Amino acid sequence: MSGRRVRVWDLPVRLFHWATVALVAVLWASERWNWMGLHVAAGTALLALVLFRVLWGLAGSETARFARFLRGPRAAFGHLREVAAGAADHEAGHNAAGGWMVVALLILLGAECLIGVFVNNDVADAGPFTNIAPAWVMNLATDLHWWLFQALIAAVALHLAAIALYAARGQNLVGPMLTGRKRLPEDVPAPRMAGIGRALVLAALAAAAALAVLWYG
Repeated sequence: MSGRRVRVWDLPVRLFHWATVALVAVLWASERWNWMGLHVAAGTALLALVLFRVLWGLAGSETARFARFLRGPRAAFGHLREVAAGAADHEAGHNAAGGWMVVALLILLGAECLIGVFVNNDVADAGPFTNIAPAWVMNLATDLHWWLFQALIAAVALHLAAIALYAARGQNLVGPMLTGRKRLPEDVPAPRMAGIGRALVLAALAAAAALAVLWYG
């Protein structure tokens, strides 16, 4: 593709993305081998990340904002048809279909973290809110926590399949998430980026909220 390299992803978005990948892997491993101390710490960190991404989606850089990339189903299906036809990638941020995948992943991640505070299997893992929750709530939360994680794994698999499909069509989605830059046509304007100071303030608020949940228990 001709054109110039444009900064499309800011550092906060890229750090969120790769830190989330790492934490989901840690959560899977710590649950599998019953390392509950690590599981709780990773879950708290993941909750902070999700809260930050929601805030950044409201007040962050242009390509990070939900208002920028959330479009209707017609636009999403239209984009998929264009990809299938081999159309060039001119998006400065999330495409119409990818935007909904971002929202789905955030909902699954956030729900998994919040339900986790009520989990209690009477053996090793007890969430910080199990001391105030009735038994039926804890039992429901334990079941939902498992099922939501399966849904999350399925969503991640779909996400990876989409990345592979785009790569087969000549569209590299991984590179820009690593470097922050993407080659775009001259007529596509560079997105506006928010300052790092705003990101730090929002990250501090998100971390404080996540730690407050942990300390409450």
